[in-house]
Amino acid sequence: MGIINVTPDSFSDGGVHFDHPKAIHSAMQMEEDGASYIDVGGESTRPGAEEIAIDVELERVIPVIEGIRKRSAIAISIDTRKARVAEAALDAGANIINDVSALRHDPEMRTLAAKRNVPVILMHMRGEPRTMQENIHYDEVVSDVARELTAWRDDAKRAGVREVFIDPGIGFAKTFDHNLEILARCNELTSIAPLVIGASRKGFIGHLTGRASGSTRASGSLAGVAAAHRGGAAIVRVHDVRETVDFLKVLQAIEARRR
Repeated sequence: MGIINVTPDSFSDGGVHFDHPKAIHSAMQMEEDGASYIDVGGESTRPGAEEIAIDVELERVIPVIEGIRKRSAIAISIDTRKARVAEAALDAGANIINDVSALRHDPEMRTLAAKRNVPVILMHMRGEPRTMQENIHYDEVVSDVARELTAWRDDAKRAGVREVFIDPGIGFAKTFDHNLEILARCNELTSIAPLVIGASRKGFIGHLTGRASGSTRASGSLAGVAAAHRGGAAIVRVHDVRETVDFLKVLQAIEARRR
């Protein structure tokens, strides 16, 4: 899953996709490089980020989704917490709702997902981006994340959502050690629902490598991809599609020789 952040303040790419034509071009390049999905988001969810107005978010993402859909049939996920944005995105050609609040921020989101019969990605986060790093106490992080994701999956299913993916939320209400523990043990989450891992360019990689900017963390991000692959993830959500696809092709070819 290739990431297109249509924001001026993304931690990972410095706003390079804030220009709509550049965002569309990048999405098409990601598809050419081997992406199966394009994830489009218009609101930064980095730690401490403030919520933006719905109209602003719509202005950012809808032209990009429309532009991608005119050029390609690739699956598009809309990364949003707001039902109005998700609905407009689905109307524009998106196929999946990717909600960092696990459908809990906006009470209309579950109804929308069920009504439109689209898959949803439920990400684990406590609080909201502005406050999430104040909610980082866990008795045992993998078990606690698993329990909370299971409850939120069940809530979605009861609301009529048919297809659910889960994302443990690397970097969201997690410490450095929590992120590593989840990646090391992500196989323990796959029984809940198909697993999405989004570790690309995250802060813990910078902490380990000393790489301050997100765009310099591509190599370190591949270690997260390896952990996700080993743990049975269905989707890896990444900024560097070509490098990730090449890495997985070689890794899978080597693994095939070991069987």
